[in-house]
Amino acid sequence: MKAVAAVAEILKREGTTFLIGYPVNPIIEAAAQADIRTIIVRQERTGLHMADAVSRITSGQKIGVFTMQHGPGSENAFGGVAQAYGDSVPIVVLPGGYPRRITNIPPNFNSFINYRNVTKWCEQVVVGDAVPDAMRRAFTQVKNGRPRPVLVEIPVDVYQEEVPEPLSYKMTPRTRVAPDPDAVTEAARILVEAERPVIYAGQGVHYARAWQQLRELAELLEAPVTTSLEGKSAFPETHPLSLGSGGRSIPKTVYEFLKNSDVIFGIGCSFSTTNYGVTMPKGKIIVHSTVDSADLNKDVVAEHAVIGDAGLVLEALLAEVRDRLKGKPRGRKAEVTRQIATMKAEWLAQWMPKLTAKDKPLSPYRVIWDLLHTVDVANTIITHDAGSPRDQLSPFWESTEPLTYIGWGKTTQLGYGLGLAMGAKLAKPDALCINVWGDAAIGFTGMDFETAVRERIPILSILLNNFSMAIELPIMKTATEKYRSTDISGHYADMAKAFGGYGERITEPGDIIPAIKRGIAKTREGIPVLLEFITEKEINFSIFK
Repeated sequence: MKAVAAVAEILKREGTTFLIGYPVNPIIEAAAQADIRTIIVRQERTGLHMADAVSRITSGQKIGVFTMQHGPGSENAFGGVAQAYGDSVPIVVLPGGYPRRITNIPPNFNSFINYRNVTKWCEQVVVGDAVPDAMRRAFTQVKNGRPRPVLVEIPVDVYQEEVPEPLSYKMTPRTRVAPDPDAVTEAARILVEAERPVIYAGQGVHYARAWQQLRELAELLEAPVTTSLEGKSAFPETHPLSLGSGGRSIPKTVYEFLKNSDVIFGIGCSFSTTNYGVTMPKGKIIVHSTVDSADLNKDVVAEHAVIGDAGLVLEALLAEVRDRLKGKPRGRKAEVTRQIATMKAEWLAQWMPKLTAKDKPLSPYRVIWDLLHTVDVANTIITHDAGSPRDQLSPFWESTEPLTYIGWGKTTQLGYGLGLAMGAKLAKPDALCINVWGDAAIGFTGMDFETAVRERIPILSILLNNFSMAIELPIMKTATEKYRSTDISGHYADMAKAFGGYGERITEPGDIIPAIKRGIAKTREGIPVLLEFITEKEINFSIFK
């Protein structure tokens, strides 16, 4: 068996049903021969974003795989791998490599050397019969511990070398790390003794599929819950104890309840410092539960720590807390939920003029509000893009089911959302998959809307077009006045039509909902849709400091 055929067979045994990539890499042809669907993108970064979403939307139960050419393909792909690394997403990356005799000779790009800082595991195969062991190590690493990308570089002159038969490869195992019982006991004591605890849930809850355990603990403690952007949808945001999600822009409830808390319990989160996450207030008792000890005391000082899989941690905590509370809550819920509901209503009332605005150009908040109240939220997977779309969407979108919002923000590459929506649709074909982006983001990855058409991936793309990098206006005043440096132009609905998709430009407030309904109908026909809403240059966000 040739080494390249062994790679394809191993992917099949690991449950890979489609391979995303860009030529030339012989793995693509070998995968097709092994009946693995091959999906070809227009640029490497978008393909990696698609693989990223496959892993996220399945809680890592299905691992997204991407392959690309050596040299320029590997160079182009770097940003997509870096984004997955920053947001802790498990993907398998299979770049080609220069022939072994020149792989380390400048200026040849060596993925094994250059990707080390944005991967969890990075290896170069130097002989054909080492392929099975290298793939086994990669899949073992990507499935276990902290989720992050792994990479196996295979030089082009290795692919045709022989691998001994029969291939003895078996699917690699998944493991979970259980918490220290003493740490759980101490954490339970702190949480039960707390007067104003807040639970902060990260995406570790998604990977552990521990949504029910999180809900049970919150209800037992009668504690309000907020999430990171990555953890959004881990807790139903229509639940009376939900504060909404964190990010750069947040509901007032998130800010006020964190500020007034005495204990913050972070579960399945890193507490990493980022401009696009919630800043933890000073002077609080922090109980930090993470699967990776490298997170502890990295950015936030934690007096108490519990290392382990979020699901196993929550199950252990539930048992301890039930024992301390004699199996039932203490009657705090009514007052806590009253405070949440009152504050939420006051905050929404302040924003309602924008959420229901009848202005022209359109308010982006009106578009988002109408979208929220038009789609079947429980059966919709939505993601934002970098900049204004993220800050306008995330506070107001109320997720009700797990894994229906793809939030991100440790690093913020423009154009990320398109690939995420396409990957989500591949993973969950029955869901309505939406990306919300702006006219800056579409300039980075818009050509891959053609990929959605060609590969029959019927997403709904919501474009907020204000012909400007509006979020930059306050900090680029002179550049804008002298050289129009923040201006952008384009008729993107026409672009979508030219690619063979459905495109529509919307300018009237009364046309927002009908257009959304038409778009949804087209996706059900298998046609990718781009709805271009002409919006005002909105720079106001729900930010608290």
